Amino acid sequence: MIEIAGLTKRFGPITAVAGIDLAVGKGEVLGFLGPNGAGKSTTMKMVAGYLAPDAGSVRICGHDIESDTLAAQRQIGYLPEGAPAYPDMTPRQFLRFIAEVRALPRDAARQALTDAVANTELEPVLDQPIDTLSKGFKRRVGLAQAILHNPPVLIMDEPTDGLDPNQKHAVRQLIRSMASEKSIIISTHLLEEVEAICSRAVIIDRGRVVADGTPAGLLARSRHHNAVTLMLAAADAERAGATLKTLPEVADVEQLASNGTATLTAYSRNGAVLIDNVIAAASREGWDVKELYAEPGRLDEVFRAVTTSDAARARESRA
Repeated sequence: MIEIAGLTKRFGPITAVAGIDLAVGKGEVLGFLGPNGAGKSTTMKMVAGYLAPDAGSVRICGHDIESDTLAAQRQIGYLPEGAPAYPDMTPRQFLRFIAEVRALPRDAARQALTDAVANTELEPVLDQPIDTLSKGFKRRVGLAQAILHNPPVLIMDEPTDGLDPNQKHAVRQLIRSMASEKSIIISTHLLEEVEAICSRAVIIDRGRVVADGTPAGLLARSRHHNAVTLMLAAADAERAGATLKTLPEVADVEQLASNGTATLTAYSRNGAVLIDNVIAAASREGWDVKELYAEPGRLDEVFRAVTTSDAARARESRA
């Protein structure tokens, strides 16, 4: 439903997006990640037809975003960075205006507005000027206009930015409920959001894709994938660490001491599952274990590994 090929954008001497290739199918929720200045918002603006690329192409449900712009944009719901709206309008007026722009028939527009308001919980502020709303409510107005015409493609730049935890939960539930029938791209800095709602994650750095996979697949690249952490009495720490290092599946053991207890982390060798062997060793040796758990991996660790200056220099040297 979204086909991106060789997408490139330059601003003077700066290459913001450097030949991105992506395809996003129906039922996919793609988390679009990257450090500030990596090219995420620029890419999304080009996909939505808001910004013309210098090279490459974008097709939305088969329509080229440059040569068949209106047909492509009819298929898109777009929440841009900052969720801009007319400040002197109320949410009701603004959504009616968007319905007219989208050429929705009167009855369909009325039902679409009702559904969008309910899904984004805008009823309490529906007749207040947008300029007087909190950042969170302004964000929800932007989300409501994006989903108003029930588009098959959603492109959302930081959809939960400025929302409180309850509002974030509601928006994530809404995205999950729509996911099976749509193709969705979400830009976010919240790594837990990727794990919570995305079926796929793409990390870009300096305008290039540096990682692409399922959240579970990216977690498997973390040093902490299948690591086991246990908290135990400090008196047992040295003996426990030595025992853990003898396990063939353990690559390394790190220890952190604090107030009469010690925390040991055993790192997996080649992604092997350690938890059963660590539990067996703790039981056999009689360690006074306060806490023990396995880690799926840490997405922030993978993010840092592929977006640091060292990683970028390594990519440039290979190129």
